[in-house]
Amino acid sequence: MTITCLISLFPIIWVFLSSLKADPTLEPGFTLPKDISFDGYISVFTEMNVLHYFWNSFKIVTVSATLSIIMISMSAYVIARMDFKGKKIVTAMIYSTMFIPATAMTFPVYNLVNKIGIYNTPFALMFVYTCSGIAMSFFIIRNYFAIIPDSLEEAAEIDGASHSQIFWRIMLPIARPGILTAWILAFMNNWNEYYWSSMLIIDHDQLTVPALLGQFTTSFNTNYNGLFSAIIVIVLPPILLFTFTSKYFIEALGGGAVKG
Repeated sequence: MTITCLISLFPIIWVFLSSLKADPTLEPGFTLPKDISFDGYISVFTEMNVLHYFWNSFKIVTVSATLSIIMISMSAYVIARMDFKGKKIVTAMIYSTMFIPATAMTFPVYNLVNKIGIYNTPFALMFVYTCSGIAMSFFIIRNYFAIIPDSLEEAAEIDGASHSQIFWRIMLPIARPGILTAWILAFMNNWNEYYWSSMLIIDHDQLTVPALLGQFTTSFNTNYNGLFSAIIVIVLPPILLFTFTSKYFIEALGGGAVKG
C-alpha cells in the first residue's frame, strides 16, 4: 500500500513543485524550486477566471451524474432482485459497454448531438456524460442491491407495499452507500473528462475545466507554469471529494450498512 501511494502521489507532487517554478523548463525534474513563484496561480484566478469554468464543470457534472445514477439504480434493482426472460442478455449488454472506446463513438455521437440541436451547449456534455460509465456504476449498485436480505423486501410486500414503494422507501435508502459510491466515481470521471468536453463545446465561455487546459498550449508556445498551476487547481476538487466521502466506499465494499 505504501508503494502504491507513493506511485500515485509522485506525479501530483511533481506537478505541484513545477507549478512553483517561474520557468519549469529551466528547472526540470523532481527538484525543489530555487525561487518560489505564485504567478501561475495568480494568472489562473485572475486572467483565466478559473472559477467561472469551475461552475461550468460543476453544473454539467452534477446534473449528468445524478441523472445517470437514478436511471442505473432502477435498472440495477430490477436485474438484482427480479427474474425475467433475457436477464442475462441485458446484463451482458450493459457490461459490454466497457469495451467500446470513446473514439469509436465519435462520429455517431457528434452527428446525433448536431441533429438534436444541442451542439456547443452544456446539454451536449450532459447528454454524453449521462450515458457514460454505465457499466461500472451498474456493477457497483447491482452488487449492493444483491446482498440486501430478501426478508426486508418480503416484509414490505406483506404490508402491501408496491414495487415502486419498496424501491424508493426501503431499498434505495439501504443501498445509499453503494449509490453514493457510484455517484462519486461518476462525478470524478466526468470532472476529469477531456475528449468530449473539447469536442462538443467550442464556445470559450462554456468550456469545462479540463478543456481549459488546452488554452495554455498553442502551436508556438506552452505556458508550463500556468499549465501546472491550473492542473493542481483542477485536481483538488476530486481529491477533496474523495477524502470526505471515503467512508461510503468502505461501506459499499464491505456491505456494512446492510449488516448493521
